[in-house]
Amino acid sequence: MTTRIPEPTPTAQGPAYEGRLLDRPDEEIVDQGASFDLRTLMSRRVLLGTGFVGIGSIALAACAGGTSSSSPASSASASGAEIPDETAGPYPADGSNGPDVLIQSEIVRSDIRSSLRADDPVDGVPLEFTFTVIDMAGGNVPFAGAAVYAWHCDAQGRYSMYSEGVENETWLRGVQVADTDGTVTFTSIIPGCYTGRWTHIHFEVYPDVESITDSTNAITTSQMALPENVLTGVYDLPAYDGSARNLSQITLASDNVFGEDSAEHQMATMTGDIDTGYNATLDVRIDTTTEPTGGGAPPAGGGGPGGEPPTGQAPAGLGS
Repeated sequence: MTTRIPEPTPTAQGPAYEGRLLDRPDEEIVDQGASFDLRTLMSRRVLLGTGFVGIGSIALAACAGGTSSSSPASSASASGAEIPDETAGPYPADGSNGPDVLIQSEIVRSDIRSSLRADDPVDGVPLEFTFTVIDMAGGNVPFAGAAVYAWHCDAQGRYSMYSEGVENETWLRGVQVADTDGTVTFTSIIPGCYTGRWTHIHFEVYPDVESITDSTNAITTSQMALPENVLTGVYDLPAYDGSARNLSQITLASDNVFGEDSAEHQMATMTGDIDTGYNATLDVRIDTTTEPTGGGAPPAGGGGPGGEPPTGQAPAGLGS
């Protein structure tokens, strides 16, 4: 698929795009990184009133509210708990542990099934997942403008940019900005289950678009769990060979991340079916008056906190 790359406009201060100076004057517009892309997205929101337009001629899907029928403010009670902080795991690709996908072009996207600048979606049961980010300190209101980076493994339990054979892929990673309802939506697939971990999706929340380029700016690092009643049917499919066995060997209570409360505040609400795909929603309640305690990779050797394999090794136990 060929995409026309937009040209910058020369100014006295240097090359610019849509009136803003390029962060990297020597690079193409599509290589300005996530922060520049997000600022472009937000400025276009102001002009268009609603919806997202992608960098250059690439369209970015709007952040919709998913399957939820109630507004974020009404679905979040004042007594609700803040979402637990968790490890980012060994494979965040946010610059804290090797690769940094947030400096690559087109990372601001809702459909994360393909690698950047590619059109070859990974195999798996379709999943659209929506996070509703809630600002507890501001009075349990939608956290409009928060930037959310989400990533997870594929049906075989591999993480792009890290696992053997897919180090040069960037699928199943993306950034979205919360709309006025506090929601971000990603189009993806159901992740596989690898040895030692309950099926999950990682995400980091940043307070604004300017903060996304430094992982230490994250105000929340957490994980969303998927329910067993959905996973058991999905994992019967050939694309998920090995996942059923791995899931049978762990429980929410024994999982190193979700075990403290069996994912009480991190379990997705899901609708749909295998034939048409699933929708998952989760309220992400954040108290910005508390100090974040998540993020970072577990210690090397045995996975450490989070139960994930050590850095540089592909998750084991799937398809073997």
